[in-house]
Amino acid sequence: MIKEASKHLLFGGMDVVELAERYGTPLYVTDESKLRANLRSYKEAFETTDADIYYAVKANGNLALLKILASEGAGADVFSAGELHLTKLAGIPVERILFNGNSKSTEELREAVESGVKVSVDSLDELRALSAVAEEQGKDVEIAIRVNPDVSPEVHPKIATGLKQSKFGIPFYDVTSACEEAKKLPYILLAGLHCHIGSQILDVSVFSEATKKMMDLVEILSEKGIALKFVDLGGGLGIGYRREEKEIAPTPKDLAAAILPVFDKKRHELGINLKLVLEPGRSIVGSTTVLLSRVNAVKRAYKNFVAIDAGFNLLIRPVMYDAYHEVVVANKINERASGLYTIVGPVCESGDIIAKDRKLPKVERGDLVSILDVGAYGFSMSSQYNGRPRCAEVLVCDGKADLIRSRESIEDLIRNQRIPARLK
Repeated sequence: MIKEASKHLLFGGMDVVELAERYGTPLYVTDESKLRANLRSYKEAFETTDADIYYAVKANGNLALLKILASEGAGADVFSAGELHLTKLAGIPVERILFNGNSKSTEELREAVESGVKVSVDSLDELRALSAVAEEQGKDVEIAIRVNPDVSPEVHPKIATGLKQSKFGIPFYDVTSACEEAKKLPYILLAGLHCHIGSQILDVSVFSEATKKMMDLVEILSEKGIALKFVDLGGGLGIGYRREEKEIAPTPKDLAAAILPVFDKKRHELGINLKLVLEPGRSIVGSTTVLLSRVNAVKRAYKNFVAIDAGFNLLIRPVMYDAYHEVVVANKINERASGLYTIVGPVCESGDIIAKDRKLPKVERGDLVSILDVGAYGFSMSSQYNGRPRCAEVLVCDGKADLIRSRESIEDLIRNQRIPARLK
């Protein structure tokens, strides 16, 4: 049966109803052109200075997406040996990878040194352990000291990473002594300072504050004869999840306007060459992806509940952060809203609510719901809770679709489990 595309949601130039019928639901769909454009917007915004864009792999670590970003010249910010392996497979050069994290195991430190990537050091314990590992291997390792700048963005507490009470980084007032110790340790090459103040930040003025604090540290270190190669200001630029936010969400150009005057002024005053590193994640991938989900039931009770086949097992942000995502009925895209609905998932938890009290066209069993802007911290935070295999992922580009992750099977749930012989 031929369907009129005008009645359906088009995403990346493709009819999502047809994609759902071809690949099944739930289904993540990513627009390659949007992904490339988002990264390019950063490169253009910061083209006036010596800057590198290190994509934050934790936001979305799909290998096909990493290959695309590698082809656009992105580096990578990784948080585990697994993410490091993915970025190397994607072809991102090791000299453009920073191994981040507050709790690296000895095995992860070994992997970092063996790979030749830079390491963001989060504590004195880690600094000394890394020196021992590097000495054991007889290899120098470039590091950045992660700074806790005590900068407070107005975001959800769980994604504010630069507060003084945060688990991340060395306190601002201890950084100088940490750098002095780093200069004395064998096989440690102090190359930079690193900070990250939070995520989903919509007020770029806090980036100016963080940049000033970091450049003040650069000046203090310079006066002590400690020269650096780079300052990494992290990521955190927010996107517009709500319709009204989309009009005011800051762009990479807005971020550049907040950072560069402070960064360049201090750099020129000190007469030093200093590379700027940024670690965008959400603002690169967030808007590139939708999650398609089939309606299993509509129940009129305390509220009009729409039960779909995707829950917090596939998109945990609404439950974990009270995050808001726009939802549309993809097969009724041009129909007027006629009721108030709450979208819930299939997980056996009362909190498995994707969207509350949304005005939608009449929703019926079999309809297709599309959850928007799920490219960041969507699949990457998914699970097999309730024994539910994770869904497939599809990449669309120029009117074509490619499967970039196969749907898991029931067998995948038990693939690595073992039953002791005494229980057989």
